[in-house]
Amino acid sequence: MTETPADTRATAPGTAAPGSTGPGSTAVADFGIDTAQRGVHQAIGDYFARLSGGQLGVLPALGGLVVLFTVFTVLSPQFLTLGNIANLLTQGAGITVIGMGLVYVLLLGEIDLSAGTASGVTAAVWALHLKVDGNLLGGMGSWVFYLTLVAMALSAGMAVLTKLYVAAIPPVLALALMLIGLPANPWLEMLLALCIGTAIGCLTGFLVAKVGIPSFVVTLALFLAWQGVVLLYIGEGGTLAVNDEVLFNVANGNLSPLASWLLFVVAGAGYAAVVLGRHFGRLRRGLVVQPTVLVGAKVGVIVVLGAAATYALNLNRSPNEAVVIQGIPYVVPIVLGLLVLGTFVLDRTRYGRHVYAVGGNAEAARRAGIDVTKVRMSVFVICSTVAAIGAIILSSKVGSVDPQAGGGNTLLFAVGAAVIGGTSLFGGKGRVRDAIVGGAVIATIENGLRLLGEPAAVVSIVTGLVLLLAASVDALSRRRSAAAGVR
Repeated sequence: MTETPADTRATAPGTAAPGSTGPGSTAVADFGIDTAQRGVHQAIGDYFARLSGGQLGVLPALGGLVVLFTVFTVLSPQFLTLGNIANLLTQGAGITVIGMGLVYVLLLGEIDLSAGTASGVTAAVWALHLKVDGNLLGGMGSWVFYLTLVAMALSAGMAVLTKLYVAAIPPVLALALMLIGLPANPWLEMLLALCIGTAIGCLTGFLVAKVGIPSFVVTLALFLAWQGVVLLYIGEGGTLAVNDEVLFNVANGNLSPLASWLLFVVAGAGYAAVVLGRHFGRLRRGLVVQPTVLVGAKVGVIVVLGAAATYALNLNRSPNEAVVIQGIPYVVPIVLGLLVLGTFVLDRTRYGRHVYAVGGNAEAARRAGIDVTKVRMSVFVICSTVAAIGAIILSSKVGSVDPQAGGGNTLLFAVGAAVIGGTSLFGGKGRVRDAIVGGAVIATIENGLRLLGEPAAVVSIVTGLVLLLAASVDALSRRRSAAAGVR
């Protein structure tokens, strides 16, 4: 009987032999996949493998955006002009911002049907405060004013009961601002809108997370209720004009050429620093990374596109030679700021990991010690607060607030922006950037069809079909991912 060698297994290059105790021993052997270095060819192969496995991400929306730009450029000579591109940025900004807030709710597999009309309420309050120079008691009438104060107090109490203490501050601040009656000021109006939005989110989140009513039912009821509240604030057939230069310029003004280039430098350098810093940090720790050449190419393409866009927007795009219109619209840094903040929160904080965990499997998250109720309430607070920013942009764009503020297709387009961009309706998958890409798709459809002279009916039909296609792609990709996981 022959004797078997103690161990005849070959060791991979860079790993320690069995039984060794050096730095490259067991840990490296067990977790060798984490320290593997990939070449360009392998990285590209892995990317296509993920696509075939159903992990499409934002790719379908980007592809659709390229197709739309190509079609409308061919059909309409006015589409790819500087003036129209700048209009695209401002036309889609309000819907896009509301969609960015909805991403948080959708990540949990929930829905907020009241986000649109809730934004209308915030717009009505700050526009009324502006009109009556801070005297909301006189502008609303006594019983509506006191009911609003009670609602603010209840919202703060709900936040405290759910231990979401930071969310209790804005409702209390809104209550104080209403009672003090400070004179109208554009920055005060925007602060008031944000506080009202947070209060609405506390109420919605409490009913869903603490009371346990399904989000569809709660937000459908509040969708109707907030429409009535807007009518109470503004009145039947009334309109509140935005008679303030600062507020009007939020969606209609532009940065100076110098400020535009400074924004590009800050944004471009910041993006490059974050991406390259993360890449080389992982490289130093021996973790798996994309090839440096691909990371550098990605950063280079983004920076070059940003520089080209900044240069183009700094050209005079006014059809009237006596008027100069140039610079990046103010809504661009607003959207970029929300993108950076939202991405940081979801990708780099414990709270963001909790959101994804609850969205993936709420029961598993609860057993892991995550306060599911608190997380569930918080996403509605974020959604309504961000919706208030969207309301400021939308109201600024049209220059007024009317009883239909936040109604109509506002919510549907906002949800569509998030879903078209790649956020899943089933929860657990999505990024804040999805709403930006999806919002660009919706704005392009509406803008391009209007230039072609198509009526509102055609715009709604095409947008609905695109949303249906996006939801179908999401469902099919999830099925493919599940099948790949089983195999």
